[in-house]
Amino acid sequence: QVQLVESGGGLVQAGGSLRLSCALSGGTYGYYAMGWFRQAPGKEREFVATVTWRAGIKYYADSVKGRFFISRDAPKDTAYLQMASLKPEDTAVYYCATTPYQDRTPAAYDHWGQGTQVTVSS
Repeated sequence: QVQLVESGGGLVQAGGSLRLSCALSGGTYGYYAMGWFRQAPGKEREFVATVTWRAGIKYYADSVKGRFFISRDAPKDTAYLQMASLKPEDTAVYYCATTPYQDRTPAAYDHWGQGTQVTVSS
């Protein structure tokens, strides 16, 4: 059973940086890629970034491209989301999740973490 635990969220001023971590347990061979999503109050969960676990192929949402960087440390079974130049509109609960595919839709992801809050003040 794959389990994911996010950490690293917090309160930061606009223009600041944060690094989120996602620790995976229960085996990484059962899925193809890992993604980060976010959900702000009153809004749908939206795609942020994804990376394939073996090859490290990455895709980003246009809203974060050039500011956020996704990576993974396969031996440590950990994935990261480095966020820079943060904006108030980046405020949301951030989730990591795994998928047998590489996809941008939440429905394609079958295991989710509990989420970590990121708040960006203006």
